[in-house]
Amino acid sequence: MNVHAKPETKPLTTLPKRLHHYAFVVKDHEANRQFWEDVIGIPLTATWCERAYNGTVGRDIDYCHTFYSLADGGALAFFQYADDDVYEALKAVRPEQGQHFAMLVDHKTYVEIAERVKAAGLPFRETDHGYCKSIYTASPDGLKVEFTIDAPDVEQINAMRLKDCHSELKRWLAGDRRTNNHDRHGITT
Repeated sequence: MNVHAKPETKPLTTLPKRLHHYAFVVKDHEANRQFWEDVIGIPLTATWCERAYNGTVGRDIDYCHTFYSLADGGALAFFQYADDDVYEALKAVRPEQGQHFAMLVDHKTYVEIAERVKAAGLPFRETDHGYCKSIYTASPDGLKVEFTIDAPDVEQINAMRLKDCHSELKRWLAGDRRTNNHDRHGITT
């Protein structure tokens, strides 16, 4: 398949409703719980202790799977394995190297999370992207997480980017590295 050719596709008739959960591997559930529940303020709402076959390690493994609820019904989920060799085989490789996920919050929650992270003495940075403003921090396992608020005119910004998303991608892939974000306001810590 030529990944640069424009496919003859159409969107799903009905898009997925929401993210059900996004799962990560952690070394220590209690350190992770303290970060998400005590520092950030997202509640632990389910814990499943399970045993199942894992093809990567080729045997049955014991694990604990926790869920922290989000307002839309989705969740952040985490696995801790009973055996250290399973953790080593399944953990994220270099999560600190830029991979992250972002959660949309309202302004009040954004300020509250910034205050909580500061009070906990955790490192963080804040970036104004123009189209959104974000706080970045990391969990005890190095998982980067972003909390973001949209710009007041986000609908107009999104409409503008929708009109040129394919042409801008094509331009960039062809080697034209000019920026198209003239509203970016820098980084603070």
